Amino acid sequence: MSEGYADLHLHTTASDGTQGILQLVKRAAAYGLSSIAITDHDTISQELTARVIKINGLEVITGVEIKVDFDGIRGELLGYFVDPACPSLHEIFLFMKRSREERMAKMVKRCADQLGLDITIDEVHRIASGSIGRPHLAQLLVERGAVPSLKEAFDRLIARGKPCYVSLKRLGFRDVACAVHAAGGVTSISHPCFMKVEDWEEFLVTVHAEGIDGIEVFYPYRNAADRLKTSPQILTSLAKKHGFLLTGGSDDHGPSSVKEALGEVRVPYRYVKALKRACGLY
Repeated sequence: MSEGYADLHLHTTASDGTQGILQLVKRAAAYGLSSIAITDHDTISQELTARVIKINGLEVITGVEIKVDFDGIRGELLGYFVDPACPSLHEIFLFMKRSREERMAKMVKRCADQLGLDITIDEVHRIASGSIGRPHLAQLLVERGAVPSLKEAFDRLIARGKPCYVSLKRLGFRDVACAVHAAGGVTSISHPCFMKVEDWEEFLVTVHAEGIDGIEVFYPYRNAADRLKTSPQILTSLAKKHGFLLTGGSDDHGPSSVKEALGEVRVPYRYVKALKRACGLY
């Protein structure tokens, strides 16, 4: 494949997206994409059986997104072209599953206390098809009439800093990067412009030396300009200067989600080729 466009940051019902892979592939094709990466949170769909597959003529890259700790800085790490059967990755997934369960139990209790609702974590599990997350709790709150919309559930109750928010236990980025590499993949920092980093140049030099291959510089940042901690243009320049792979995606979670953005980011296929070369697939 020499031409075309990709979206390298997409979620499905395996975590907190609203669509299955086949539905997502159909939507991506309608937007003229030739390649997509499925990057569900802390899990890989059982439908993804190899590092890269073709579904209805569309290239589908097996990826993952994992919350990590960059030596005291909260962030997320994307993995691309990973072997879904890799034991090292599954150890990471098990840790994160336990962490998500513990966090959700605490958040459900806070919501119950704050709102006077009789809700349980079992009800959240009923909504979640795979990896459990805050969007599932938000949906439950809407169903129970506590809030009128998913957005209000986040804005009023479960976003960071709100009364029902509980932080998630994270692994160090080195351990996660090591697992992604053991699975044959490459790593990229998710939406870095939202991260609180005092000295980006020093940070990038450090993480690049310790297993971080790329940075997600193509992202619909304009939709959340009030959350930006640094300029995408500045970060792109620094990423190129220090030899990082450049990645990008919409972070779409599907229709009727709080992040419906498919089609807003179209990454030229040459960047996918660079990822493939980095992990020996091209």
